[in-house]
Amino acid sequence: MTGGLPRVGVVTFPGSLDDRDALRAIEQMGGEAVPLWHADRDLGAVDAVVLPGGFSYGDYLRCGAIARFAAVMEPVVTFAERGGPVLGICNGFQVLCEAGVLPGAMIRNRSLRFVCRDVWLRVETAQSCVTDGLTPGETIEIPIKHGEGQWIATGTGSSSSDTRRGAGSSTMPRTRTGRRTTSQASGAPPATSSG
Repeated sequence: MTGGLPRVGVVTFPGSLDDRDALRAIEQMGGEAVPLWHADRDLGAVDAVVLPGGFSYGDYLRCGAIARFAAVMEPVVTFAERGGPVLGICNGFQVLCEAGVLPGAMIRNRSLRFVCRDVWLRVETAQSCVTDGLTPGETIEIPIKHGEGQWIATGTGSSSSDTRRGAGSSTMPRTRTGRRTTSQASGAPPATSSG
């Protein structure tokens, strides 16, 4: 952290629609929300970066394929390579895949339809900035909304790089609106978000 509050940058691309929600959530969780524009070439000494959901550049070519060339992505990639925490939500995750920060690609849901529902995720590790404070084996309920929800990993060793960068099977920290439970108590099996 650069001071008292963690400074968390939120990138806005043309077509982003969850950027204001991300900025507000950061402030409600006690952080300093720092708006970042797609044309910025400097992250402004942030402690973490969020790439929110939406339809960057209209997703006309392939989800995140155009956004990966935005000026802000060069410092985001460098920040991630140095171990800085970067969270990609929905389209932001797709942008990170296209930029090579995450190995692999997103493909259409099995149903070939847009999916919007709550799912249960099982926490696999508590050793990331996103899952800190959660317990491995615990399940958490999160909302999903996407048309391309199947992540196909490529290469080897992706799990260690994902954990180092703050990713994991659980992609959502505790929030005031999120529900948590343990898998033993709920009996609910973890669900995939692939639709």
